[in-house]
Amino acid sequence: MRIFENSNLSIIGSRRKGYIFSGILILISLISFAVNGLELGVDFKGGREFVIETSTVLDATAVRSALASVLSSDPEVKTYVVEGVDQLLVRTVGEEDIDVVKGQLIRGIADAFPGSEPVIEKTYVVSARFAKDLERGAIYSIIGSLLVIFVYVLIRFEWRFGVGAVTALFHDVLITLGVFSIFQGHIGFSLQIDQTIVAAFLSIVGYSLNDTVVVFDRIREYTGLFKSENYDTIINKSINNTLSRTIITSGTTLLVVVVLFIFGGEVLRGFAFALLIGILIGTYSSIFVASPIVLELRNRATKGR
Repeated sequence: MRIFENSNLSIIGSRRKGYIFSGILILISLISFAVNGLELGVDFKGGREFVIETSTVLDATAVRSALASVLSSDPEVKTYVVEGVDQLLVRTVGEEDIDVVKGQLIRGIADAFPGSEPVIEKTYVVSARFAKDLERGAIYSIIGSLLVIFVYVLIRFEWRFGVGAVTALFHDVLITLGVFSIFQGHIGFSLQIDQTIVAAFLSIVGYSLNDTVVVFDRIREYTGLFKSENYDTIINKSINNTLSRTIITSGTTLLVVVVLFIFGGEVLRGFAFALLIGILIGTYSSIFVASPIVLELRNRATKGR
């Protein structure tokens, strides 16, 4: 199936429109960071984690709503079954006495779900220092992945392609974070940045890179086949030739992510939302950001000579 088999779109010719669009999205993201910031989860702020056993299966979203009215901040709630026993994992932030928080949790669940018989089995405390270590590790993991990607593309292609790939990936992560900053507190599920969301961002980096490398590989192939063509024509032809593959791959992946977003439950909704935005932006950047940057760098080198 090739929905753009004979496409001849002037993508490179319209690259400045793409720069303007990306610039607007990045500017909006930076403004939102300055005004709203990002909502960090317990993993990066520190807090308490409680494992609560119940006699009946409880919905995580309903429990979260019930506890939000009795705690000083909105908790993070997950449900799972261990050896046939229904359990809740509740994460909270705040500096209240831990015994007071335990009492609030038990009363909040018991009042909202009569007959659930909640019992706190385990308690963990995530210190501020440990949370800072996790935050530092998450930042290093993303920066490290970008560095490794640059070296990989540098070895496989050349340094211009490495700059184009890393710029596109940075573009994807920044705009996706901007969406999280803009919509936090305005939609019906948590957009807290935790380890799960970091995993989603690393997945976005890998997915976007895969799309970009496919286009780069075709550019390298066409550079050898069409030696008399202008470089911008070769890049445009390469993008058009891989457009069908890019759109179909992204479309099928989005279908899976949409299903995960709708039916995956409260626990996975933030993760799926990050993938949803990241795949859309990553598909766009592999077409309108990565390859045009390679062209701009090559044109500058040509003018310099």
